[in-house]
Amino acid sequence: MLLEFRSTNYKSFKDELVFSMIPAPKQKGLDYSVLKKHVGKKANRGLCSSVIYGPNASGKTNIIGAMDTFKSIVLRGNIRNDADDSEPNPAAGALELISNNTTSAVLPVEFSIIFIEDDLHIEYGFSADVGGFLTTDYKRKILTEILRINNKLVFTRNEGLEFGPLEAIQHFLVNAFDQNAEGAMTLAKSNLIDEELFLMNGFKTMISAKLASMITTWLDKKFIVIYRANSMRLIRKFSDPKNKPIYVEKTTNEAASYFGVKSNKLGYIFDSDKDEAKLYSLFESNNNMMAIPAELFESFGTIRFINVFPLVVRALLSGSTLVVDEFDASIHPMALMSIINIFHNDDVNIHNAQLVFNTHNPIFLNANLFRRDEIKFVERDDDSHISTIYSLSDFGTAGKKGVRKNEDYMKNYFVDRYGAIKNIDFTPIFENLVYDRKEV
Repeated sequence: MLLEFRSTNYKSFKDELVFSMIPAPKQKGLDYSVLKKHVGKKANRGLCSSVIYGPNASGKTNIIGAMDTFKSIVLRGNIRNDADDSEPNPAAGALELISNNTTSAVLPVEFSIIFIEDDLHIEYGFSADVGGFLTTDYKRKILTEILRINNKLVFTRNEGLEFGPLEAIQHFLVNAFDQNAEGAMTLAKSNLIDEELFLMNGFKTMISAKLASMITTWLDKKFIVIYRANSMRLIRKFSDPKNKPIYVEKTTNEAASYFGVKSNKLGYIFDSDKDEAKLYSLFESNNNMMAIPAELFESFGTIRFINVFPLVVRALLSGSTLVVDEFDASIHPMALMSIINIFHNDDVNIHNAQLVFNTHNPIFLNANLFRRDEIKFVERDDDSHISTIYSLSDFGTAGKKGVRKNEDYMKNYFVDRYGAIKNIDFTPIFENLVYDRKEV
């Protein structure tokens, strides 16, 4: 369960970005949409969803990009560039794209995350000097790194490396660590590498492979970050495709029928040249099965839905945090409202799954759908070009700017009560075009 993500100096977020999934205090009468998880005797509460609003180019996608970049760096264990340039988020592999481009000063990039997994409250973060925007051939360096488990320090890295009392992770230590603790910690301190995360290297090999694996498994499998979902194409892989070249998933087709697909089925056909299967539209005629690549027959909205829906299923069944950029692109709001309500349904969302997405659609600005602390806004200053994020709950409930539960959030947003909106009028451009043509 994600509780908090922070980042500093990531693209338009020059100042600290704090994305919180912790319920805001004093939200009376808003107990829905709150997940509860005990770690020891402490009860932790997290929001099950969040929606992000803001005009174009405000920085909404940069929030999700920062999460994706952090995840990518941790999983590869270093701040060197990734040779794989096929990812939709270029900054995750080419770190010279990370830093804010409005300053000539070289500022560190910082990331941190707090989440709960397997009854552990895990806090991990690092800062790094990766150079300025578009700086290449730069000697990069990890500046700081910290790991806390259940609010107890495990290690901290600055100029050197210091360990906290490791009793907090006693059950996760490598075999025979107690007998070799002093030597292992001395060796770890003397073998720090500037471009490598200690968590994924020395800590993993000499202190606790089990704990490092728990963190990376959560990031890899349960922190599902989809950057620019409008270009996403889900490729399914199957364990024994040669024995069953066509896969028709009952759940996916049942959901597709509710979505509006009635005249055919959707299935995955195995490509004999690759260990993968792609989406096809399937038709039965005279006991024969005919198949057409889905992109040639289905609407773009249908394909988008079929690509996203398995991720929703995966999140709900595994208790994952699903973060999607432009989740609602080409998908009808009623379908999305149903998915949101499923995440809010305690009888269905029994594994503490979470859904986070950004959107331009004001229909979700609804007190019956989201709590005030679940609604986030992103605004970018016209002069400094720096983005900031804030929540509807930050306005409070009292005073002239207060926001109460029974208010019309959508109406208030469009009259600029909350900011994060721009008045756009293209009329002068077209008036000039028409005037210029008349002059000719």
